[in-house]
Amino acid sequence: MSTITESVTIAAPAGAAYERWNEYEALPRFADGVLNVERRGEDVTHWTVSVAGVTREFDARVLERIPGRRLTWCSIDGPKHAGAMDFEPLDEHTTRVTARVELVPEGFAEAAADRLGVINLRVRRDLQQFKQYMEDDTAPPPKAWDEPWHGSAM
Repeated sequence: MSTITESVTIAAPAGAAYERWNEYEALPRFADGVLNVERRGEDVTHWTVSVAGVTREFDARVLERIPGRRLTWCSIDGPKHAGAMDFEPLDEHTTRVTARVELVPEGFAEAAADRLGVINLRVRRDLQQFKQYMEDDTAPPPKAWDEPWHGSAM
């Protein structure tokens, strides 16, 4: 199992960054390799991703949702992984976003990509692209928060 941890500082309030990330259907706009995300209920999503040229589909479940602060998940089927997104307010207008992903690469191509650090680079680039997406004035504003929901911790 590999654990990847990357952070980026964004010129946006933590609540806005959290809400934008929580719009799963928009993730393909800035997350390389995320081809499609569909909601399948309040806490289940279906993902189509490409890793090292291999397309995979899986379902993931949200384990913990603390609006404006934290989101954790794990895969239900398909590639084994889990993770957390933390949104730490540094001040009213600045947020440190930290992604922690734990994964078990499937197949030769994904294992090679993991060993070569390609997956680490992808997570780092995705966070940089998220920063640009958040700080771009032409991006649509985040939706209002849903009702607070707190599941069990990861």
